[in-house]
Amino acid sequence: MPKGATETATLKVGDKAPDFTAPAHGGRTINLSDYIGKKNVFIAFYPLDWTPV
Repeated sequence: MPKGATETATLKVGDKAPDFTAPAHGGRTINLSDYIGKKNVFIAFYPLDWTPV
């Protein structure tokens, strides 16, 4: 497990996601809690276009 990571139970469809902070494009930081009741959230992880996969 990466340094600073914590183990959580597996989320299922319909479960409330735990709050988190993550780096975003342009040097920004986002918090999931900033979007509660304001917007739907979709999170996707993919390699950058110019990286070999």
